Amino acid sequence: MSSRWMAVALAGVQVALAVASARAAEPRWIDDLRSRLEATAAVELEWAVETGSGDTQKVELQVEPELDLDLGSVGELTLLLRFGADGADRLEPGQPDGWYAAAGSGPRLLGDQAEVRLRELYLETEAGPAYVTVGKQQIVWGTADGLRVLDVINPQSFREFILDELSDARIPLWALNAELPLGGSTLQIVWVPDTTVHALPETGAAFELTSPLLVPRAPPGVPVTVEEPRRPGRALADSDAGLRLSAFVDGWDLTLNYLYRYDDFPAPFRTVEPGETPRIVVRPGFVRTHLVGGTFSNAFGNLTVRGEVAYTVGQPVPTADPLSSDGVARTDALTSVVGLDWYGFRDTLVSVQLFQDGLVDPPAGRFRRAFEQRVSLLARRSFLADTLEAEVLWLHDPHRGDGLARPVVRFDVNDRVSVRVGADLFYGDPDGLFGQFDGRDRVTAAVELGFD
Repeated sequence: MSSRWMAVALAGVQVALAVASARAAEPRWIDDLRSRLEATAAVELEWAVETGSGDTQKVELQVEPELDLDLGSVGELTLLLRFGADGADRLEPGQPDGWYAAAGSGPRLLGDQAEVRLRELYLETEAGPAYVTVGKQQIVWGTADGLRVLDVINPQSFREFILDELSDARIPLWALNAELPLGGSTLQIVWVPDTTVHALPETGAAFELTSPLLVPRAPPGVPVTVEEPRRPGRALADSDAGLRLSAFVDGWDLTLNYLYRYDDFPAPFRTVEPGETPRIVVRPGFVRTHLVGGTFSNAFGNLTVRGEVAYTVGQPVPTADPLSSDGVARTDALTSVVGLDWYGFRDTLVSVQLFQDGLVDPPAGRFRRAFEQRVSLLARRSFLADTLEAEVLWLHDPHRGDGLARPVVRFDVNDRVSVRVGADLFYGDPDGLFGQFDGRDRVTAAVELGFD
């Protein structure tokens, strides 16, 4: 070996010894921290193209780093961030003002096309017999596919209507969530001082809401001024709070739920300002409601029966009744979903759901029916040792004849990489919940990466 290569080898040995010495000299707490800290990250690049125009609806990169820190007897701390950038800028054009978010819950904008947000930050710990989660989190009460009945604790981002996965669409809230065992049951206590509400698309967004079921229409020729919604802003006085009692009885998983909350969808309170040309001023606000409900599920061989029921006291209902002082009536509403999940074929799920939403005392001049029904069908099958999955979800309103079909295929290339292609196809009455987006049909493709 030449003297030059001998010198290089000796230098390498010296560097290795120096690194080893430095690692040996590190404080013990650093090694302990490494052993307690788990860091992972998820990266997704998704492209969506509208089938009608051929225009790119979104080309979005999302990066979600997550840290989980074991604090020993104290508990476990979880931190989840989300960095997002959309080159098309059609879902949230410009710089949305973020009126919907309470302090500490909204995103930090990085120009017109990018943002960073604290997605979740919570501590899981034990307090006596109770298991407590405190911090920014998601609290899930329902499991229905496509539409929500009891899963209403966390508000939702509607920037892509209901096309996002619910785990992504839910807006995490600062909350206290405690679960206390009571004999063979569990009592969950929820306190939410975070007054964040639904994030609704702004005017000009790709999924701007236009259906009169959600956005009442003014009489023709009457000028309308719509002000920014008045979100509740007092952390204590405007808190939401709830209880859920869970039990397993004769093969049935049962819950009894109660939630005192603000409805997260703004009610369009209106006044008519007289003059030579009368003008309508809409000042959207939020209404307190009481929700009482429950869930049930049981498996009978290959068939699972499940359901959710929610009775809401004081549901705000927009109305065009000229006798209404503010254009919003209050009534009680009964909402439910019953689902049947069948696993009779190998690696296959077929699920049918019936959603029903009825007003107990329907007000005059309302924009919606007194009784609404929607049905869904989900078919999913796995192939190639669960590395390939094909799925179609169909949602349909039998009264209005509008709906949404969502075929999708996912393929796991390996443990870290997966690809997804699909379509979101709307049809039917433009005044319907789904038909309002009949011109927004799209095909999508995505690549997902996982790191640890």
